[in-house]
Amino acid sequence: MARVSGPWALHPLNGNEQFKKDDDGLNVRTRIETVYSKRGFHSIDPNDLRGRMRWWGLYTQRKQGLDGTKTGVLEPEELDDEYFMLRVRIDGGRLTTEQLRVIGEISEEFARGTADITDRQNVQYHWIRIEDVPEIWNRLEAVGLSTTEACGDTPRVVLGSPVAGIAADEIIDGTPAIDEIYRRIVGNKDFSNLPRKFKSAVSGSPLLDVAHEINDIAFVGVRHPEHGPGFDVWVGGGLSTNPKLGVRLGTWVPLDEVPDVYEGVISIFRDYGYRRLRNRARLKFLVADWGAEKFRRVLEDEYLKRKLTDGPAPRSPRALARPRRRAPAEGRPVLRRLRAPRRPRRRRHPDEDRRGRRGARLRPGPHHRRAEDARPGRRGGAGRLAGRRPGGARPAGHPSPFRRGTMACTGIEFCKLAIVETKGRGSSLIDELERRIPEFDEPLTININGCPNACARIQVADIGLKGQLVLDDEGNRVEGYQVHLGGALGLEAGFGRKVRGLKVTAAELPDYVERVLKRFQTERETGERFATWASRASEEALS
Repeated sequence: MARVSGPWALHPLNGNEQFKKDDDGLNVRTRIETVYSKRGFHSIDPNDLRGRMRWWGLYTQRKQGLDGTKTGVLEPEELDDEYFMLRVRIDGGRLTTEQLRVIGEISEEFARGTADITDRQNVQYHWIRIEDVPEIWNRLEAVGLSTTEACGDTPRVVLGSPVAGIAADEIIDGTPAIDEIYRRIVGNKDFSNLPRKFKSAVSGSPLLDVAHEINDIAFVGVRHPEHGPGFDVWVGGGLSTNPKLGVRLGTWVPLDEVPDVYEGVISIFRDYGYRRLRNRARLKFLVADWGAEKFRRVLEDEYLKRKLTDGPAPRSPRALARPRRRAPAEGRPVLRRLRAPRRPRRRRHPDEDRRGRRGARLRPGPHHRRAEDARPGRRGGAGRLAGRRPGGARPAGHPSPFRRGTMACTGIEFCKLAIVETKGRGSSLIDELERRIPEFDEPLTININGCPNACARIQVADIGLKGQLVLDDEGNRVEGYQVHLGGALGLEAGFGRKVRGLKVTAAELPDYVERVLKRFQTERETGERFATWASRASEEALS
């Protein structure tokens, strides 16, 4: 029986909580290996199929050919295909070339060439048959990869900085803490029955590169004036249909204590998190009701049994920019002291560790990734990520802001919650914008989501597009989007603005985005970001 503690231990349980209490989701692996993979899809118990199998990264995918009008109308068994999405967790976002090669081989052999990279450092396969799952697990685990608790009401993948351990400006490398959290928590039945999913992040980069404001718990690199490098702790962030930004606990935590604090916070969530209604079960609702002060007090008094050290907030990346050296006044000689020649000191690359290993920054596009993109040593993956596109004006290696900044969720092709298509729409939108406004060169994020659940973070994008069915000029229900404008994380975190009554059909989308961006180019003040302009622009300018 799965553990339920705290005030909910004796509380009447809803259906989701009951099946979790009846049998821990981690136990379903044995049934998959010994029963379901041998007897086939139709042998799977419904509570396993649409519940416990998520504890091992498995979701049924959407049956092909069902449009958005069927979402939320058909029964689950009518939406289910006999294939699965399988999610591979990559804690810290680190992959060896051997691991990447295995991901590609599995994609080709079992997943019809699919291997999507998610915004939470996972890889998602589609078209997985239950008969093949044990063999896939064997291959993944042979190279140190896992699908354990990649889905379900569990501790999900721990995000890490993409340049952890190699960035020259890194405050502290959080990789050891991520490894220890994984060792203690993932697959541990003390933490396998949570009220809902639990998302987390650890980064010592000053660039605030793991979206810490929208995680259930996040550790952000800071320097304490007395104790040196460590982490600031944030809790209670999350998006979906009721978005909330995380709050600081006001503590400074050294690297070796990060796993203890993580364990304390996830234990609070397990014991006090709301289990009656799933739409209020995320940690963000508990934090909103308690406030940061009470949450920290409970963490210290009931779980850590000690007080935490007060600490500073992270600095804005804008404040970290180095001032330029002043040029000498006109006519004033520049004096240099004479000294003996010395060997020039080699300057470190911005993404280079002390042993000379360098990182390469690549931005996957919004389309579904294919197996050839996961083959080390082949040009296809990197070239498709950064190369010239038909009609584009950019040289290889210098992708447009549209190509760098567009993200899309899985969409209606595979997701049973989706209402509209997303990935193909994102790719075609990029191509159109590169053709129509090739001179646009400002940082910009365009996030496209197929339903209201915000997997693609629409509320914190410059242009966020929430999929829904809308009426066209002839009164027909067609695919379209509600528009959110001016969301941001990092510098001035906030949710995007919705213009009253503004909904755009899929066919109108390129025209609309082009119109808004050209208005931005015309009206912006010197150095003004899109999000700042969108927050002050007239509704007419945004329509």
